[in-house]
Amino acid sequence: MSQQEATVAGARPMRIHAGFEIVYDCPVAVPMLLTLSVHPSRRDDLETRDWLRTAPLVPVRQYLDGYGNICSRIQAPAGRLTLSSDFIVRDDGRIDDYAPEAVQHPVEDLPDEVILFLLGSRYCETDRLSAAAWALFGSTPPGWARVQAITDYVHHHIAFSHADARPDKTAYDAWTEGRGVCRDYAHLAVALCRCMNIPARYCTGYLGDIGVPVAGIMDFSAWFEVYLGGAWRTFDARNNMPRMARVLIARGRDAVDVAIANTFGPAELVGFTVTSVEAPPPG
Repeated sequence: MSQQEATVAGARPMRIHAGFEIVYDCPVAVPMLLTLSVHPSRRDDLETRDWLRTAPLVPVRQYLDGYGNICSRIQAPAGRLTLSSDFIVRDDGRIDDYAPEAVQHPVEDLPDEVILFLLGSRYCETDRLSAAAWALFGSTPPGWARVQAITDYVHHHIAFSHADARPDKTAYDAWTEGRGVCRDYAHLAVALCRCMNIPARYCTGYLGDIGVPVAGIMDFSAWFEVYLGGAWRTFDARNNMPRMARVLIARGRDAVDVAIANTFGPAELVGFTVTSVEAPPPG
């Protein structure tokens, strides 16, 4: 039995209890753009709705952005604002697919819609990393093996450190500093894949410690997807192992496209909790 067949055979359907509570202090009324809803690809798995709740109550208007993510627009009033959600989502229990036969497509054969994910972006500076990428991975077999080599490299090159997280850190910064958090692992891996002509996109969502030892304080997680063998494949440089129970929120070029909150005025983040745990059977 192959690893992929074993993955499917060993899948254990489950229910995941997920949600968040995020608290801001706003000295004045401020518009906010939020990316906090479960991705449309998982909407049919929702057992209870993932309504975005606000306290105090304010109108919420939603739309789909250019990447197919659900975005919410609100006008936060002056004072304290609490954003929250609490829901149950069904999951098939499969771990990330393993497809070592997945080939790397020549650039000229790539579908038009994936070309965007070959280009440099705000946090993924392909121009600054191209020479290093080709020196490190130019001799690796193209396709799945090359992406895995990049994932292995990033996993070992960056030491996980909350203290070294900052909102302006780029892939190049993460590479030179060698410390960061999950978004830095994802940014560096995405940038290196693009340098090697492999389309790569940044993902954010819930990834609880289901099926693995408890790893620490829960947060939203970042991973990445690459286009190989005619499909998008999941990789995770932070964990560097197949995981179960990913609940996607959004995809984009990098963290710019999937920021959980853009505030168009002063707003201080004063509270932040995320939940993603296995829920008991219904009843």
